[in-house]
Amino acid sequence: MTLETASLFLADAAATAALAGRIAPLLRAGDTILLEGDIGAGKTTFARALILARLGREEDVPSPTFTLVQTYEDPEAEIWHCDLYRLTSPDEILELGLDAAFEEGICLIEWPDRLGATAPCEALKLTISLEGEGRLARFDGSSTWIERLRNGGALG
Repeated sequence: MTLETASLFLADAAATAALAGRIAPLLRAGDTILLEGDIGAGKTTFARALILARLGREEDVPSPTFTLVQTYEDPEAEIWHCDLYRLTSPDEILELGLDAAFEEGICLIEWPDRLGATAPCEALKLTISLEGEGRLARFDGSSTWIERLRNGGALG
């Protein structure tokens, strides 16, 4: 598997939401996006916008900080939005049912470092970092992932 990187500057929260909206229709069952970045970088903003774009309707999309997992029904695959910040061991991943979700759902994982070796090897990593007044979105993934994002218009 060849790994590639792509980056995109996001001027504000609206740009982050727009990026999520461009990626949403490109996802399919079995896809996982690992969302990395400091607190306040925009991980939840990205996830919320992607979920809303994917569902195509207004829905309450709370942060899963305290529930750990929020799920949403999508015609193609159930969407799992996970915030693993409070997990203390990768063993807790199995208790959440993420192993099955990685295969059958669309997973958006905040604080993916908590996954340890259970992280799907085919996942796309999106790191959002503060960059002046905006954010820098860096994608790390297989050449297949990066090609899908480019061909789908997600990267500009």
